[in-house]
Amino acid sequence: MTKKKLRSQEWYGRTGKDGFIYRSWMKNQGLPHHLFEGEKPVIGICNTWSELTPCNAHFRDLAEALKRGIWEAGGFPLEFPVMSLGECSIKPTAMLFRNLASMDVEESIRANPMDGVVLMCGCDKTTPSLVMGAASVDIPAMVLSSGPMLVGRFKGKKIGTSDIWRFAEDFKLGKLSQEEFIEAEAAMSRSVGHCAPMGTASTMAAMVEALGLALPDNATIPAADSRRKVLAHMTGMRIVELVKEDIKMSQILTRNAFENAIMVNAAVGGSTNFILHLTAIAKRIGVELDLTDFDYFSSKIPLIANVQPSGEYWVEDLFYAGGLPAVMREIEKHLHRDALTVNGKTIGENIAKAECWDRNLIGTLDNPIKPESGIAVLKGNLCPNGAVLKPSAATPNLLVHTGRAVVFENIDDYKAKVDDPNLDIDETCVMVMKNVGPKGYPGMPEVGNMGLPKKLLEQGVKDMVRISDGRMSGTGFGTVVLHVSPESAIGGPLAFVQNGDMISLDVPNRTLNLLISEEEFEKRRIGFIPTQLPYERGYVNLFLDKVNQAHEGVDFDFLQGSSGSEVKRDSH
Repeated sequence: MTKKKLRSQEWYGRTGKDGFIYRSWMKNQGLPHHLFEGEKPVIGICNTWSELTPCNAHFRDLAEALKRGIWEAGGFPLEFPVMSLGECSIKPTAMLFRNLASMDVEESIRANPMDGVVLMCGCDKTTPSLVMGAASVDIPAMVLSSGPMLVGRFKGKKIGTSDIWRFAEDFKLGKLSQEEFIEAEAAMSRSVGHCAPMGTASTMAAMVEALGLALPDNATIPAADSRRKVLAHMTGMRIVELVKEDIKMSQILTRNAFENAIMVNAAVGGSTNFILHLTAIAKRIGVELDLTDFDYFSSKIPLIANVQPSGEYWVEDLFYAGGLPAVMREIEKHLHRDALTVNGKTIGENIAKAECWDRNLIGTLDNPIKPESGIAVLKGNLCPNGAVLKPSAATPNLLVHTGRAVVFENIDDYKAKVDDPNLDIDETCVMVMKNVGPKGYPGMPEVGNMGLPKKLLEQGVKDMVRISDGRMSGTGFGTVVLHVSPESAIGGPLAFVQNGDMISLDVPNRTLNLLISEEEFEKRRIGFIPTQLPYERGYVNLFLDKVNQAHEGVDFDFLQGSSGSEVKRDSH
């Protein structure tokens, strides 16, 4: 046993009244006294199980496998719930509540007697919120992800979440009936787990594995595969050892780890939401990271994983082809191979024996799936603090484009106008949506990949340049410029775009500009009136008051940095 006194003994190791209070009520669960004597590390299981979060609905079962591993290794598991964010159900957007969930996690860990913690997360925002919260406490921690659902089957074809956008276009054109839509719903979501493509959920699972916070293969083992339970069991065993070795999150989450995560995200064609979440995590743990890092470290990495939406296949298929370790081995000469991971080995050691079993799924640096991947960070007079685009999911001939702006003032304006046959728009235009940023919506929803007007879909148009201060689902695709910062609601340049303005996008040169004079810009600024939203109380009011802009990670200003694990007051 480690010579260092366990943190949990600040509660359970006390004598007299204080020890009585901390232990007695715990014993009503049938726990024997020797569990509290300081020989077994208390391992918190931070569980985001919820029937309202379908991606995480199998976590009760997965937690039992995790507990078996903790018991076997000589630990004392105690499971606790935190706020769960179901992307497909929660309104107005799960991103609005990511910071709230992170506060729940941070305070739950700090306030309770645990020596280490396993973060059970799956659906998009559950992973960053749990990692952000745990990073602010900085005790030994590991992540156990939910795993992707099995690939769906519909009309003889494999389908996943990325197909929703294709189905929506077919439905709008009358090619798919409502009855067929309902049939496809069940066919797509046919097992436990999160989205089957490399959406934000799988991107986050890849992120934590690349950061070193999870065991190898955490990112890709399907949720329904028995090996996911084996991974849970092994995670339970390892977290006990991690506590004994006193390896905290800050020892894993180094600058090199963040650089590795950016490069791995490029290799798998991960979600643009990755930028917001990794930035927020970095600011919690005290690592300097900004938008230029995402562009720089992505630029040398092509698309290695042939997984939707950037490629053709699914995360389940990627697992069978060798998983994330095999992808990482293909880019290992760029990675910091000496970065420490939670299993006590380095990234280099973890991927040394990884093999690719299918070159249709995993390319090489010399023969990649696509030459362009990662995240392109744009700057210009329309986005002085940056905007982002995912080249691997875009149409190549639109990456350099100048077009006439067609402006939607907000999401309601877009819904009212987009399918109006009288809308003055053609395929060369640039669709612009305002007021869907962190404060403007509020919460920065996934509406940036605006559906195209029906009349253009009928003409066979498949993609157009689209610009907004909002986000896009990781399962989405298209030539979509996102996270324009500062946002329009607070007077960012996007607020001043008018119908008919010309906009120039040049992804190779990383620029996005509104082609009007500075004098015209100033004239429009003078007449700007900030958006007034009808929120005067509660959490949303706090969010509007304290949230940072997209280039800063959309975290609360007062949550940056770490408060540590010490409890400042003792009630007994």
